[in-house]
Amino acid sequence: MSTKLFEPLTLRNTTFRNRIFVSPMCQYTAENGVPNDWHKVHLGSRAVGGAGLIVVEATGVNPAGRITAGCTGLWNAEQAEVFRSINAFIEAQGAVPGIQLAHAGRKASTLRPWEGSGVDTKNGWEVLAPSAISFSPNYPTPRAMTELDIENLLQDFQKSLTLAKQAGFKVVELHMAHGYLLHQFLSPLSNQRQDQYGGSLENRMRLPLRLAKQMRAEWQGPLFVRISATDWAEGGWDLEQSISFCRELKRIGIDLMDISTGGMVPHAKIPVGPGYQVPFAEKIRTAVNITTAAVGEITEAPQAETILAKGQADAVFLARELLRDPYWPLHAARELGVDVPWPKQYERAKK
Repeated sequence: MSTKLFEPLTLRNTTFRNRIFVSPMCQYTAENGVPNDWHKVHLGSRAVGGAGLIVVEATGVNPAGRITAGCTGLWNAEQAEVFRSINAFIEAQGAVPGIQLAHAGRKASTLRPWEGSGVDTKNGWEVLAPSAISFSPNYPTPRAMTELDIENLLQDFQKSLTLAKQAGFKVVELHMAHGYLLHQFLSPLSNQRQDQYGGSLENRMRLPLRLAKQMRAEWQGPLFVRISATDWAEGGWDLEQSISFCRELKRIGIDLMDISTGGMVPHAKIPVGPGYQVPFAEKIRTAVNITTAAVGEITEAPQAETILAKGQADAVFLARELLRDPYWPLHAARELGVDVPWPKQYERAKK
């Protein structure tokens, strides 16, 4: 049986065996930004499970860019070397390794989820943001970034990109969603600057577009951008601004827009439900004519197939469902009547 979900997708120099992508999911388990055995098993098992693309969690381009002290980083050779070993295993299973490069901005220096919520008073650090506005009362109060801070940030992303090449990543995604630093520059709720990086939509887009252009010039493989298409809050970032932003990213040469929503303010009322973010991916895909991926409460194989078959997106990112079932792609293939290869070691369980 022919399906869109298991149809290969080629972007630039890379072909994905199917359109099931593993969303970057924080594990909060690194030490000094260095991944470990947990990450190898976590990421490797999803490659064994049949996904087309495996994207490493939001990875700080510098120590202050991590969400928590347990988040991965890519600012030194030790981190790149461990990732290189993990990526070799991922590729050996037929999947493509990718990484999401990020800076958490005002949502950095916080506790791991199982430790509580808010600022990490024991292991924390100075937090930077477009403006000195905290995410919530129990989060750190950030220092507004100077123009020198901004230039240093661009250099840190550049260094991480060089290390990503050395580590063997084939896809890079720039994290501009979920209320983290680059999203903070985009949204008027967090960006109240009076300089060239604040105020108008053109100014609020300036830093993210500078970064995207810089990364595109240096990265030969597929380059993705994840955005929150709406803040779900009055006066914030919205779909209309997202469409304008995506048009500029397409001109730069971004290969795929990964469309999520929310994360900017804690009081947002989000109508969470099956596929609740898919309409945003569809509208951006249609308005901008750019390759998109949908994410959010995608849990069933027929649901994922329908999203792609109807042209609402070109790929699907799965998160929590792949935490529950690393072998979801193999099970989805069986459910949809598609014959896909299983790892030789597992073939005796295929029938």
